[in-house]
Amino acid sequence: MPGWQIALFMMIGYLVIALVVGMLAGRGRDSSSLNEFAVAGGKLNLFVMWFLMGGAVFSAFSFLGAPGWAFSKGAPSLYILTYTAFAILPWYIIGPKIGRIGKKNNLYTVAAFMKGRFNSPALAIIVGLIALFASVQYLATQMSGMALIFNVMTEGRIPVWLGALVSYGIVVIYVATGGLRAAAWSDVFQGLLMIIISWAVGLTIVYQLHGGTTEMFATIARETPEFLQIGKTGSTMGSMAYTSTILVSVIGFLMWPHLFSKSYATTPKTIKKTVLAYPVFALFLIPLLLVGFAARGVVDSGQLDSPDQILPFLITTVLNMPGWLYGLVGAGALAAAMSTADAITHSASLEVTDGVIKNIWKKLSDTKTLLIMRIGVFVIGGIAYYITVFGGQGLIALLLGAYGSIVQFAPGVYSALYWRRVTTKGVISGLVVGTLVNYYFQLVASTTPFEIHAGILGLIANVVIMIVVSYLTKAPNVADVSKYVDAK
Repeated sequence: MPGWQIALFMMIGYLVIALVVGMLAGRGRDSSSLNEFAVAGGKLNLFVMWFLMGGAVFSAFSFLGAPGWAFSKGAPSLYILTYTAFAILPWYIIGPKIGRIGKKNNLYTVAAFMKGRFNSPALAIIVGLIALFASVQYLATQMSGMALIFNVMTEGRIPVWLGALVSYGIVVIYVATGGLRAAAWSDVFQGLLMIIISWAVGLTIVYQLHGGTTEMFATIARETPEFLQIGKTGSTMGSMAYTSTILVSVIGFLMWPHLFSKSYATTPKTIKKTVLAYPVFALFLIPLLLVGFAARGVVDSGQLDSPDQILPFLITTVLNMPGWLYGLVGAGALAAAMSTADAITHSASLEVTDGVIKNIWKKLSDTKTLLIMRIGVFVIGGIAYYITVFGGQGLIALLLGAYGSIVQFAPGVYSALYWRRVTTKGVISGLVVGTLVNYYFQLVASTTPFEIHAGILGLIANVVIMIVVSYLTKAPNVADVSKYVDAK
């Protein structure tokens, strides 16, 4: 049997198992409960939380984009390890506080959190819309990865549109039916699978091509030393671009609704334990980055349509590995993409419903709200699918573009928790200006000043405008402030 057929059967088998796990996770629970769908009753344990949060790291970019960046840019790709290890640390402090506020006020979204602090439906609508745009961009990253892995592992026999439709269709089904709990337990299964595969396959490729990591890096240092440098003449990325890329990723990490809302899905004690255990996930990215370095000097970039293809290209073309290994890598990459896609799809639906729809049509029952959230899963999935099929950006470009939008929530969130003088008008003004600046440099301008990431430029404008407008407008009500700033 040809290798591509074995790979196809294995990937389909994985998708069936993922669907079953997701569907079974929601059985025996109250399917009509909004609280259960949104935050799994607020009772997820450490084991599940570790994998649920880890799914945000192990995504399509881990198996495809990370090796692609290591192959095309070299040392700058190590930014991925930096933000993976450190970005979660502020959650140790703000996570428990957000969780207590949410439990007291029955919150489960960023939009509701901001509305509660600043007493502004308009702000909730803006947050919901920005979350939608950024989440769709992030979802397109995952769906592009799913489609790419199907296409390459079957030697082009499964087109992009079909690979994305089948794999993401599975995600939509179990998220719409089982909510956060289905996504969480699917992530446990998917996380175990991709951790094992990343180390096994990554090290196998390095040793087959170079005999070990020492020999690999010695060859690169001798032949293309600039590939192992950052910010120097000849390196693939300037120091400012590298620094601002890390900064936007670190600050934006906890502002993602699918991560922010996890503060509502567990206890303060579990949040702190998760923060301490979480950086271990960074270790599982190392072999995937090594794959990209291993391909230097072995694969010519002209042989690829995109650097994101380097891992499957090595397996299917350069090393000509057996079909079962094709399938194993394909299943691991699908698991990585789906473990993030399910959480993003779920949270995006919550944010749009809670932030936009409920503040336009104010008298919605919990039953109708839940129905809209489930419908939203399909609608948001459809938008992301369209971008995936007709868009042209690489996985890392899509990911960093999405971070530029979501990082704009940070000034408002931290001010809501710790700054008494910030005002509603200040937060709204800063958020709108910061978002517009980010999108201008992403979509209109051809370059950014000093190679600074567009999201950081937006964030600087955001903070300045928020502070200035806050001091020019009337101080907020003391009671509104104390229920967040003084939350115990």
